[in-house]
Amino acid sequence: MATPPSDLPEMEYRFVGKSGLQVSAISIGGWLTYGGHVGDDQTFACLKAAYDVGINFFDCAEGYADGESESVMGRAIKHFGWKRNDIVVTTKIYHGKHNSLHAGTPRSKINNTGLSRKHILEGTAASLARLQLTYVDILYAHRPDRHTPIEETVRAFNHLINTGQALYWGTSEWMASEIEEAWAVADRLGLIGPIVEQPGYSLLRRDLVEQEFRYAGLYARRGLGLTVFSPLAGGLLTGKYVDGVPDDSRFRSSDDPYIQSLVKGVGSAAWKEQQDVVRGLIGIAGRLGTDVATLSMAWVIKNPDVSSAITGASRPEQIWQTVRAVEVQKRLSEEVLEEIERVVGNRPKALVKRFG
Repeated sequence: MATPPSDLPEMEYRFVGKSGLQVSAISIGGWLTYGGHVGDDQTFACLKAAYDVGINFFDCAEGYADGESESVMGRAIKHFGWKRNDIVVTTKIYHGKHNSLHAGTPRSKINNTGLSRKHILEGTAASLARLQLTYVDILYAHRPDRHTPIEETVRAFNHLINTGQALYWGTSEWMASEIEEAWAVADRLGLIGPIVEQPGYSLLRRDLVEQEFRYAGLYARRGLGLTVFSPLAGGLLTGKYVDGVPDDSRFRSSDDPYIQSLVKGVGSAAWKEQQDVVRGLIGIAGRLGTDVATLSMAWVIKNPDVSSAITGASRPEQIWQTVRAVEVQKRLSEEVLEEIERVVGNRPKALVKRFG
């Protein structure tokens, strides 16, 4: 395994909302990489590199690579002999149609997707088997299920907490009103509400985190934590594409719906405007002695509402560079933040200051 540079900053740890659970400010997820795009050897090297620099939070989902992301995480934990109390492992339930796969039979969505009590319990059992764990630290509702009564969903997640299969539960890509509804049900029934939301958040996507959740009072009233994904906007904030998108790039080859939605815009006026924004950020990053990806990650974790920013990597070197954002965020003065605002020009309406 590769040895990390000696000058990396010390990892920062944050509480997940108002819970007592602490996670590294930067975390590792398997959305577009582990179990699919990246093989076991590279995955193990990246996970070990993350662990060695103080990352303790590893994020999975039943739908990532049809469950293989969870399987490779389980193999890594066993391979390295990591103590369960030293790591935070999470997964997400909603997209579980692969759980029905048998030789010669098609995959069925019936009762294998969504947030019914049946799928939450059965999907979690399948996830834990792949992870080779008896519990996950946080179990997320990967998307809202508007066909299932919210009370059924809240009761099911509480059952898993009460039986020790999950320690906390949260949501991912839910609207503020849906999170508040779940909390209202939990309050009425004397149950536990979602402590954390996992939304997309980056310099290019801000309204949900900085406007909707804030003005719904979810941070102050509910103590909601955020473990955000796609802090580099699917790779757009790496600066790799300012001069064009190669046909053989992963950006072009990925079949993920989110990445495909970004690819459709390549060459459009909006795309060109976005790349101009990235060029402006590259200039700011250069003056701070860093690169645009690290600057973009630093900007995300500068937000005090963010418990952790989830990133992926296919090489240990990418993790080592990303971790430098822990130090770079300290150099994001009010003046630098305002310069960034002038470049991106997308401050959510009614916000006087970014975190005000």
